[in-house]
Parts: sequence; C-alpha cells; structure tokens
Amino acid sequence: MSEVKYKGCRIPPELYYDIENQVWYRLEPDGTVVVGATDIGQTRAGRMVNVRIKAVGKNVPKGKPIASLESGKWTGPIPAVIEGEVVERNEELFDTPDLINDYPYTKGWIARLKPTNLERDLKDLVTGEEAVRKMQEYVDREGVECRGE
Repeated sequence: MSEVKYKGCRIPPELYYDIENQVWYRLEPDGTVVVGATDIGQTRAGRMVNVRIKAVGKNVPKGKPIASLESGKWTGPIPAVIEGEVVERNEELFDTPDLINDYPYTKGWIARLKPTNLERDLKDLVTGEEAVRKMQEYVDREGVECRGE
C-alpha cells in the first residue's frame, strides 16, 4: 500500500474516502469492500475503547451506521456511503479496539461489505490525487496533527 504523509497523517491514495466522516473503503478483488477509519479520523477521536459493528448478514443502507466507535473523548458512527451486506467484521476489535489507532489501514479495518450498487456509491467518494488534496485540506481546516509513526 503506497501512502502520502501530510502533517504526520497517512493518506493511501488508492483507497476511496468519505472525507467529512473520515472513513475509507478498499475495493477487493472478490468484489467486496473493506471499511475503516482514516488515520486522521482516529487521531481526532483519540484512543478507541469500544467498538460496535453490525452483525454479519445485516444489510446496511446508504447513510446508516456500519459501526460505532467510542474513545475517551468521542463516540460516533461510521456511516455507510457504500450500501451493502456485512459479510465479515473484524472480531479482533472487540478485544483490542485501539488497533484502529495503531493500524488504521491494516489490522484496524472494521468490516467487509458485499456492495448493493457499487458503481452508484463510488460516485460519492474520492480517490487518488483528488482524495489526497481533499484530505490535506481537511487536515488544515480542522488543525489535525497525526503522530506520524
């Protein structure tokens, strides 16, 4: 996975992003989509202490939460921009929710979806150079500084 770093924040350009909610989506070769919180999002939220993820087999309508995350200073949803059925969830997060903080793009993934209408939903996300630029703008606007490991 390639990545751009900006103010310590990792931004892999090959992912698809919901910038305002700081959620990433990775298209898999089998047609599923993996979902997670961005490095910027986890930095703003703080250390995760609890995670709730929709059950496998549940359909998540567009705009509804796939999961909810809780840190010491923030609780909030991970809304679905890509509608679909939960086909897998990261069970490790129930015992170790701060994997989201330490490995937001790898071990800290949240769920895997089988998309209902991927072509439609991808239009609401950004990727590549546009995503990097918009993420940098978000970092500047919100005053985010990631730890930059």
